[in-house]
Amino acid sequence: MLSEDQVAFYRENGYLVVPDVVDAETIAEMRALIDGFVEKARFVSENDSVYDLELTHTPEKPRVRRIKTPHKHHPRFKALAADSRITDVLASLLGPDIRLHGTKLNMKSAGYGAAVEWHQDWAFYPHTNDDLLATGLLLDDCDIENGPLMVLPGTHKGPTYDHHAEGRFCGALDPEATGLDFSKAVPLTGKAGSMTIHHVRLVHGSSLNTSTRSRKLLLHEYAAADAWPLLGVKDYDDFSDRVVRGTQTNVPRVVPAPIRMPYPRGDHEGSIYENQRGSARRYFAVYEEERKTTAA
Repeated sequence: MLSEDQVAFYRENGYLVVPDVVDAETIAEMRALIDGFVEKARFVSENDSVYDLELTHTPEKPRVRRIKTPHKHHPRFKALAADSRITDVLASLLGPDIRLHGTKLNMKSAGYGAAVEWHQDWAFYPHTNDDLLATGLLLDDCDIENGPLMVLPGTHKGPTYDHHAEGRFCGALDPEATGLDFSKAVPLTGKAGSMTIHHVRLVHGSSLNTSTRSRKLLLHEYAAADAWPLLGVKDYDDFSDRVVRGTQTNVPRVVPAPIRMPYPRGDHEGSIYENQRGSARRYFAVYEEERKTTAA
């Protein structure tokens, strides 16, 4: 469980880094599973329900930038999302009843890992209250050189910024229009086995990985069980099955929070990498292949 000081820091700043959440054996197991997914990507030529591929992906050199919803594709990933080593930590922030909203594995491979533009997760999936957060389990040592998650402290208390370009949702805010001071961004670094936590409304992003080391980050999105998605519940049985701690409730808690709906949908639907191709302005550098594709 978190200390009172850690909880107070999170409430004020919107983020935490918790060391040594999982052990070396778990990390090794996750890495081996991921290697297997990457090997199978040799037989995939375009983005699908499992893979989001780097633009330079080929059968000879499989390059994966994201494994989508890994908890749906292997039982070990599903079990880890409900692991008490993680959910007991989150109970101090979300309460005793916690639902998994979603999962993704971002893979910033050495030398070509893609950037993610500044955004707020809240822009993608607003709820009846904002007791939601994302955890990032570090599967590699992470420092400033290999593209760490970066956050702007305190922005979870501010507005929900416009994530549209030319009137369509693009999943990224315009860095020149917000008035935010990005020089105050804090990199969330740590050893493999550490876990980052950031509030659903916190502005965050990450730069290219141009180092010689990978940066694999297993992201879990969690909500208090009484936070219900404003975009609706497509499958109530699945919705209930994703309660990873405590019990489900059909009584949403409604708390006012600034909301912008992610409509109309963008021209590049899919993962955040695809969505952000529609961004009007970029903050982070992009590789030449991505620049050409976006321009086209």
